[in-house]
Amino acid sequence: MQQSAEESEAPGHAAGVIAVGASPDGTLTYLVALPPESLPPVRGRDLAAAWDAAREAALARIRGAARGFCFRARDGSLTRLALADADARCWADAVDSTVGMHTSYGLSLCLRLLALIDLLARARWAGGLFRLAADGADLHPALVRAAATLPLTPEARFDEVSFRARLDGMFAAAPGFSGAPP
Repeated sequence: MQQSAEESEAPGHAAGVIAVGASPDGTLTYLVALPPESLPPVRGRDLAAAWDAAREAALARIRGAARGFCFRARDGSLTRLALADADARCWADAVDSTVGMHTSYGLSLCLRLLALIDLLARARWAGGLFRLAADGADLHPALVRAAATLPLTPEARFDEVSFRARLDGMFAAAPGFSGAPP
């Protein structure tokens, strides 16, 4: 496995926390010196742009590499995740091609995108906050803000209860704001 050189991080994000290697079959492995829940928040506009890039890659039928992640928690324990699903591989490749996943920011952006897609696929209560159509998707700004800023779980997902509570708080703080979850 070859290790890539670490490039600079986005401002305020730790450098040197991710080593990326490739196996002979093209599988990429990310060794991450942080647990998923310690990855930084991202900018909402970057998450929206990642969504768009993932959609374009899917329309172009781009196949991404299989990816594996090994996260090290503060206590030294490891969490291993595999990204083998063809759609998720495509979306991860789109993020890697546009922002790069060799930094904590880029990796956080990718995992938040995947976690948001996972949440929207299973959270019926969120149905009024997005619209999917052949010409693209419309995501409620509050949905994007929550996904950009809430911490991930140790499994690199969003905790559905915390996510909904954050949205409820956003809507309560802005009386008259339309689109509150049902």
